[in-house]
Amino acid sequence: MATQPRIEPLDSDEHDQRWKVLLPGVVERPVQNILATLARHPALFEKWMPFALQLQFEGTLPARDRELLDLRTGWRCGSEYLWGRHVRHARRAGITDDELRRLQLDVDEGGWDAFDAALVRAADELHDTGVIGDDTWAVLATRYDDTQLIEVPMVVGVYHTVAFTVRSLGVQREPGVPGFEL
Repeated sequence: MATQPRIEPLDSDEHDQRWKVLLPGVVERPVQNILATLARHPALFEKWMPFALQLQFEGTLPARDRELLDLRTGWRCGSEYLWGRHVRHARRAGITDDELRRLQLDVDEGGWDAFDAALVRAADELHDTGVIGDDTWAVLATRYDDTQLIEVPMVVGVYHTVAFTVRSLGVQREPGVPGFEL
C-alpha cells in the first residue's frame, strides 16, 4: 500500500471550483481526499459520483445494513481509508463499537444473529468468489425485496472499487479519521 499519495488531491480551492462544476445540484461538502483525488478525472467523477451517492444516501437498504456491508468490504479489502470514513456513518446507523470489532473477525466467530451474519457473509462471498451463495441469498430474501437484493452486490461492488482505488492511488486518511484500530 502506498504510504503517500501517488496522485495528489486537489487543494481546497480547486476542489470547491471542481465540485460546483461537476456536481452543481449536490450540497457542498468538506474536502475529502478521495473526492479531491477522483476529481482530477472530471469525466469519470461526474458519472461515478451520482451512482455512489445514490447507493449511499438514497438506496433502499436500511442504513445499518448498508454500513455493515461497507465496513466488511473495507476490512476484507484492507482499506483503512474506507473503513475509517464509514465508522462515523456506522455509529450514526446504530452499529456499536463491539459490532465494529466483530466485523474484523471471521463471520462465524462474530456472534451475529442469522440476518446480520448473512450480510457479513454476503460481503465475504462477493469478495472471495464474486457471487452470493444460495444459502446466504435465501436468508437475505426473507427480509429484502427485489430492489434491496439488487442493491446488496451493487453496494459491495462500489466499495470494492473505492477500496482498490484509494489503496492504489495512495489516498491518505484525513486527520481524525480512524484506521482499523478503534
